[in-house]
Amino acid sequence: MSEPDGDEPGTNHGARTGRPRRGRRRTDGEGPSGGTEAQAKDVCLRLLTDRARSRAELATKLEQKGFAPEVSERALDRLAEVGLIDDADFAQQWARSRHLFSGKGKRAIALELRRKGVSDDDAAEALDGIDAASERERAVELVRKKLRTQAPLPTEGDRREIAAERDRLVRRLVGMLARRGFAQGMAFEVVRDELDGHTHDLPTE
Repeated sequence: MSEPDGDEPGTNHGARTGRPRRGRRRTDGEGPSGGTEAQAKDVCLRLLTDRARSRAELATKLEQKGFAPEVSERALDRLAEVGLIDDADFAQQWARSRHLFSGKGKRAIALELRRKGVSDDDAAEALDGIDAASERERAVELVRKKLRTQAPLPTEGDRREIAAERDRLVRRLVGMLARRGFAQGMAFEVVRDELDGHTHDLPTE
């Protein structure tokens, strides 16, 4: 007697098409989406080898990569426990580097730290390390660098034209310092003093 048409005997048809496939078993520490806690820590460690980062920066990166919030929090907590995440230390490093090597004033640095999610207390403590004398010194260096490429101001001719040219230069230099986060009062003072010295230093015929 011939076998009936269709599936072979003993074949479970439901196992082939009708039974839903089981999802991948979630590994320890993994949230409903994204990766595991260990994977989240690996992501953070790779980022930290590039440069120091705030906790908020790392949290944003993990969110962008699809890690579940609870997984990210656990990974960040573990890294903070061993001292690899420290917003106070990060703020100190950032403020010092941006001031010394990028010529940024305290206002600009404060804004950068706020954007990076650093608390007001940690930011204030870091900015306290930049005293008025140091900030003025950086402003003087920036103005002098600009003046080295500046054509000499006119010293002869119409007084109004001479004054107008000087005023334009003052505005440009003060604006440059303001964009870098230096206080306006100090910026005007530095520019005025440096322009006076620059004029006196010009060679005479």
